[in-house]
Amino acid sequence: QVVLVESGGGLVQAGDSLRLSCAASGRTFSSFNMGWFRQAPGKEREFVGVISRSGGSTYYADSVKGRFTISRDNAKNTVYLQMNSLKPEDTAVYYCAADLSTAIYTTPPRYDYWGQGTQVTVSS
Repeated sequence: QVVLVESGGGLVQAGDSLRLSCAASGRTFSSFNMGWFRQAPGKEREFVGVISRSGGSTYYADSVKGRFTISRDNAKNTVYLQMNSLKPEDTAVYYCAADLSTAIYTTPPRYDYWGQGTQVTVSS
């Protein structure tokens, strides 16, 4: 069992930056690829980005590429999502998720564990 807890969400203005954190407990953190997803009201949960176990590989959705950066600290059992140049369309609940697979996936069903989410609201 893995417990994931996100933090760092809030209300910001367009163009601002925000850093989300996701703290993990329960199993060896470095065993998981870690993904970030988001879900806006009335929309399906969508992939934001993923980082490999070692942190050596990252992959992003086109909508956030160049603005968002995922990093991880395996010693602290924490993954981060640095969000820059935020836009109103980035408004959503952001979730971190853990995947035990050896490959990297971008679809929610592939992920084994999920956090409770943190709200990010970007005003124009």
